[in-house]
Amino acid sequence: MFFRVLRSIVGFLLAILNGNAHYQNKEKLPKEGSFILVAPHRTWIDPIYLALAAKPHEFTFMAKKELFKNPIMGWVIRHANAFPVDRQNPGPSAIKTPVKILKQGELSLVIFPTGTRHSSELKGGAATIAKLSGVPIIPAVYQGPLTVSELLKRKRITVRFGDPITIEKSTKLTKDNLKGIEEQIQHAFDQLDHEIDPTYKYDYHK
Repeated sequence: MFFRVLRSIVGFLLAILNGNAHYQNKEKLPKEGSFILVAPHRTWIDPIYLALAAKPHEFTFMAKKELFKNPIMGWVIRHANAFPVDRQNPGPSAIKTPVKILKQGELSLVIFPTGTRHSSELKGGAATIAKLSGVPIIPAVYQGPLTVSELLKRKRITVRFGDPITIEKSTKLTKDNLKGIEEQIQHAFDQLDHEIDPTYKYDYHK
């Protein structure tokens, strides 16, 4: 309930501030059941627009444990279905918690396999969680404002979803298989970016 209310409020405010958001290929999202929505992390804005683009689906997401130390921030993100993760020492709960949530079938998971918005290196967590939970991976990309000033200039925002990536439970997550899945996800990101704008480039080192 809190997630839906918060998304509606934030969506209303962003429509006033920007009003130039476009969501493409929503038919790629599963009609029923949970899934893992993966995207490259480019700005603090993209998680918000991914959640708006995938409406009415509701999500859980990982948040660094430090955010939960702030009483106000901790209360908000916890009630918005976030769970804490120690980025330095993730531990088994970083996998077990989302797998348990996904198996319940009510919430989907947003995960940024690049880890931070300044990295292009994919991680293997999405593949592991997808296999253990039995849900598909849906790739997506965000193109648009990276700063508040660009947002207020009503610069165009586009979120585009790609074809589902399914990992069979019989698949062994060897180093080579993980590399293959990561390459498949990266290819999906590149293809979606190209479909939106063939000239698009994002500098992960800035």
